[in-house]
Amino acid sequence: MTLHFIAIGGSAMHNLALALHHKGYQITGSDDVIFDPAKSRLDKAGLLPCEIGWFPEEITTDLDAIILGMHAREDNPELLKAKELGIKIYSYPEFLYEQSKNKTRIVVGGSHGKTTITAMIIHVLQQLNINCDYMVGAQLEGFDIMVKLSEEAEFMVIEGDEYLTSPIDRRPKFHVYQPTIGIISGIAWDHINVFPTFDFYVEQFKIFAEMIPENGCYIYCEDDIVLREMSETANICAPKIRYTVHPHYIEDGVTFLNILNPSVKTDGNEGGIPLQIFGKHNLTNINAARLACNAIGISNEQFYDAIQTFKGASNRLELLRKNETCAVFKDFAHSPSKLKATVEALKAQFPHRKLVACMELHTFSSLTEKFLEQYAGAMDCADVGIIFFSPDTVAHKKLPPITSEMIFNAFQRSDLEVYHHAKQLEERILAMPDTDTVFAFMSSGNFGGLDLRRLADRLMV
Repeated sequence: MTLHFIAIGGSAMHNLALALHHKGYQITGSDDVIFDPAKSRLDKAGLLPCEIGWFPEEITTDLDAIILGMHAREDNPELLKAKELGIKIYSYPEFLYEQSKNKTRIVVGGSHGKTTITAMIIHVLQQLNINCDYMVGAQLEGFDIMVKLSEEAEFMVIEGDEYLTSPIDRRPKFHVYQPTIGIISGIAWDHINVFPTFDFYVEQFKIFAEMIPENGCYIYCEDDIVLREMSETANICAPKIRYTVHPHYIEDGVTFLNILNPSVKTDGNEGGIPLQIFGKHNLTNINAARLACNAIGISNEQFYDAIQTFKGASNRLELLRKNETCAVFKDFAHSPSKLKATVEALKAQFPHRKLVACMELHTFSSLTEKFLEQYAGAMDCADVGIIFFSPDTVAHKKLPPITSEMIFNAFQRSDLEVYHHAKQLEERILAMPDTDTVFAFMSSGNFGGLDLRRLADRLMV
């Protein structure tokens, strides 16, 4: 097939382009801006557009189909030309479904944890030499790209984002994938620019659960009250499997799984499986991944043997640097539930160290005054809480200004420190004692361009 990607520079889009290129498809693409790592990766594969911009004259009937990225707009000139010529147009998730419609699709949904659960399942399958296709929203160690598509694989593991499918398709992505095995990790209101009420947001997960067929299975976290109530009242025809946090214990800074009975919470130290990850949320994610693997014939013994080598997905509680008395982590946490889970995980893992938690308000939701109140208590476990946001980002998103007072009130913590400039934040961090301290930087952005690895190196000196 000959395919053209409109908005090829996106994180998901360029990975799909690379996957199809490796599969032997003829790929072209365009975009009005392309940043690294997408730029370098596309260039290495010979897929980087010669010029930046949109070129409708390049859209001809020689193309078999268009793949439309979310970054494009409804009035994109290349999209309009494709419609005029009657060329088949796929959104990113629609094309993934077309490539996997004859496979068993494991789709991982939820407001938090879906990247990690997806990565865990893929890791276990790889360790067991079970061929699978996949799409995951973060770079994984040992994997060149975030998307794999093949003819041979029986299974497709998909991170099921609830955001919109494309500029011309307002369905949530995870509805398009039509799960055979569906997982929901939890429900915490997000994307308020698309889902303006909490009830409307919850409804999208209900639709997802009700899509799972009778011969599939529905796996959900019973610890989430909203999710549990939705799962009990929805018209779900698939068998339901509930999960909670996996029994575990922490010894000398290492988290162990207690595997005598994975369905029962215990505090004993018997049957310990050492992990390279930690945190209650990750121990809950492990149970979701285990049950999904069970559903396709993988035993608990096989799962536990494989999960020991899982190091986590990029930017998910990722350790940047450490020494005997200091550790620096970065995490993608930005929503209230993710932020709270990360802060609590670090405090539980390092109970005798001071925790300095720095979080950037960067998303549309987090920079909206009416949503800020969702962060109440999210930073309570941190010894020092720091909030960073850029007024330029607020203006770029065309939102009303927010103030430090709004942040203090929202988080319900008056001792928070608020910074607007990367240099000021860097100077504050470097002025702190680094002995017996854990630093955590949490954001879906980049703290105004702050080089976190360089900062971590300087903290180790």
